[in-house]
Order: sequence, then C-alpha cells, then structure tokens
Amino acid sequence: MVARATSYRLDPAVKSRLERQAAAEGITERALLERLVTEGLDTSHHTGVVYRDGPTGRRAALAVGPDIWEVASALRYTKGSPEQRVAALAEQFDLHPRHIRTAIDFAATHRSVIEEEIAANDRAADETRELVASRTDLMA
Repeated sequence: MVARATSYRLDPAVKSRLERQAAAEGITERALLERLVTEGLDTSHHTGVVYRDGPTGRRAALAVGPDIWEVASALRYTKGSPEQRVAALAEQFDLHPRHIRTAIDFAATHRSVIEEEIAANDRAADETRELVASRTDLMA
C-alpha cells in the first residue's frame, strides 16, 4: 500500500515528547507515530491486548498473560471442538476463556504477523535443538 501524505497539528508538548522518544529509539518521528497509531487502534479494537518490547521487537500480548503468538501456536496442537479448544487453552495458560478468545480474535485479524512470529519461534527452537544435539555429541 502506498503511503498518503497527511498533516496534523500536535500540541507542542506532545510533539516534543514524540521527538524525544523517536530519538531515544533511533527511529524517525513518522515511524514512531505510525507505530503508536497502529498499536493504539489495535488495542482499542481488541480490549485486553497490549504491545511489549522484547528481544525480537515489539509484539502483541494479552495484558494478563502470554504473547498472542504463544496462544495461537498452542491452538495448533489443541484438539476438540472450538469451545473445547478454548477451554483447554484457558486451563493451560491459567486464564479466563474470554482472554483466549481475545487472543484468537487478534490472531485472526493479524494472521500474517502472528504466523511470522510463530515461524520465528519454531526456527529458534530448531536451532536450539541442533545446538543441544551437537553439544551432546561433542561431549560424548
């Protein structure tokens, strides 16, 4: 999608905060503003979802628990009817079923991003298994 030029007037104090935060993160004000608006809209539409910083960047998570990708990943391995799967995940993550539904709804809305996060985790797990096997082999 091609970006469209947009102009907004910001309160000087807000503009100053935006400048400082962008500088602290080493990104442009436009990039920070776009991220904040996107995350704000996401959290407005998906009550209970927050964004957290982490070693792989910012990611969506349940305010009361795990990252959204973790719930979506576990869903792949959970059997049963939709309600049985929600109940099983609620028990697994020690959350109310409504939180699991929130995570599933967010994942459905942002499917490609969540699938990328799951794939990145799967690759990291594979690399760790290979390292452990190699280390075990070396130590034998």
